[in-house]
Amino acid sequence: MYDFFDDPAKLAPAHVILEPGEAGSFILRSGEQLQPYARCIGEWLEQWAREAPLRPYLAERRNGVWFTLNYSEVRQRVGALAQGLLELDTVPGRPVLVLSENDIDQALITLAAMHVGIAVATVSVAYSRNTQSGCSKLKSIVAQLQPALIFINDGDTYRRAIELIQPDCPVVVARNAQAVPGALPLPLIYRVESAQVMETYLRLDGDVPARYMLTSGSTGTPKVVINTHRMLCANQQSIAQCWRFLEGSEMVVVDWLPWSHTFAANHNFNMVLRNGGTLYIDDGLPVTGRIERTVENIKSVQPTVFFNVPRGYEALLPYLERDEELAQALFGRLDMLFYAAAALPQNTWDRLMACAEKVRDKPLFFTSEWGATETSPVLTNVHYRLDKPGNIGLPVPGVEIKFVPSGDKLEMRVRGPSVFQQYFNDSKGSLEAFDEQGFYQIGDAGRLLDPERPEKGIVFDGRVTEDFKLTTGTWVSVGTLRPRLVSALAPYASDSVICGHDRDVIGALIYPTPALRALAGAPGKRMTAEQLALEPAVRRALSAGLQTLAQQFPASSQHAVRMVILDSPPSLDDGEITDKGYINQRAALGLRADAVKRLYAETLDPAVILLDEAYGERK
Repeated sequence: MYDFFDDPAKLAPAHVILEPGEAGSFILRSGEQLQPYARCIGEWLEQWAREAPLRPYLAERRNGVWFTLNYSEVRQRVGALAQGLLELDTVPGRPVLVLSENDIDQALITLAAMHVGIAVATVSVAYSRNTQSGCSKLKSIVAQLQPALIFINDGDTYRRAIELIQPDCPVVVARNAQAVPGALPLPLIYRVESAQVMETYLRLDGDVPARYMLTSGSTGTPKVVINTHRMLCANQQSIAQCWRFLEGSEMVVVDWLPWSHTFAANHNFNMVLRNGGTLYIDDGLPVTGRIERTVENIKSVQPTVFFNVPRGYEALLPYLERDEELAQALFGRLDMLFYAAAALPQNTWDRLMACAEKVRDKPLFFTSEWGATETSPVLTNVHYRLDKPGNIGLPVPGVEIKFVPSGDKLEMRVRGPSVFQQYFNDSKGSLEAFDEQGFYQIGDAGRLLDPERPEKGIVFDGRVTEDFKLTTGTWVSVGTLRPRLVSALAPYASDSVICGHDRDVIGALIYPTPALRALAGAPGKRMTAEQLALEPAVRRALSAGLQTLAQQFPASSQHAVRMVILDSPPSLDDGEITDKGYINQRAALGLRADAVKRLYAETLDPAVILLDEAYGERK
């Protein structure tokens, strides 16, 4: 019987080289050499416009139906927009700054800018829509980048942000330009393409910046990472050598993930273009009131590759479990299901697999990777069968990973053609980011699943900077504990913040799900977190989850003994969560300082839920 996982034409064999180092360190690299790759992003667009001009490339919902552009139409519009950008005399080194959400117009102006060597910086819409705070973060970004041009897709939506930042560069607006005084309507930027466009394109080399990406903030103050064409093209070549089935697959993707982050922009968007696929821009979101649109879009598109973050799968799962038509649409012709950005709870993995097994006979390729904004983004790739989450794969061709002892962990440091060289206008930060051998110090920890057989992959071991010690001197691995806790509490917690620094026991703050509110008997009623925590059914369920985790992992450093329910979801605006769905521990602990105090108050707060409550022994 044919097995996708054993077909070397579909997935690269697991082959690595381990080079021992000093003091317990070692370097891991792929056994496969990185093959030649494109000179610049535009080469992919030129290729598919020539080889498959009528194949659909970009699609979005307009008036309830899919509006689609094929490769020939996209190339024609990109050329016309690139001509317009050149005629605006954009200053070299100053990017096009995008403030609005994913849509075709943003894709076109992004491709046009990169086609003629102009970098693009897309920032989170949280910065441009949070006008009540005065757009302070956006102002600092504009001051730092000094953009040559600002693009927004709708004047009505982003008028106030433009008023607050008062840019000294042209503002281009796709719709309702009249709402922004002095703005240029996007149709006026389209010009008849001249030979200047291709002449400029042919002069580009791999060192030209393609994107300026803001870091997520999970490691501190956001920095601006320069992603060159070489970095992005090398990275896609590395991925293609691992997932060989992508070549010629005409992949079909429906994706909501924001292009302000490397996962969506450099990974997903570039993968579709590099492999001549079709990208349906999902106008849904994994939140109440928007997830229904994602469900509708999946049914309509029936993707062959599907990307998401754990938070997105958590929102989608209740629909998949009760709607076989949706499950068939998602899993029926799927080549690959992918998760990234944060640790996936085991419970989420199991539920997704169960949904897939109901509608397909062949095994599901459920996979993941590991990387960062600074690495454009992929460093490791899973190109073999997995039976549970946590394995982040093996180094992709061209990338070296150095494992360095750090306390009781191994810190991972990385080097390769897809790893950045510098932050924008930050020479000191750039220098400090690398060790003496030129390895980027990413701050994550990892270990070999089987030290005797390194080809079995690397297990993610959390962030080195997130971990802390209890007063007993025992280290707590936050990155390991958090997904375990969420799984033990399923389906009642969407995520958690681990507490216990300079304490004798571990505590947790949890973000409740609608299922927890339903357990309280008031799914449609607004209850405060304190009211929710006082409900007997809620207390029993959460305490039982704590007890389950303690039974599985009895060591004091591996389970929580007390818990507080949070009253609001994680805040993207305040940096508590990134667009990729990863909880920023440091930011969350600062923002939720009052909840942490309640968790450890000398006089026990009635809303604190304890491990031993399952046995009626509240102390």
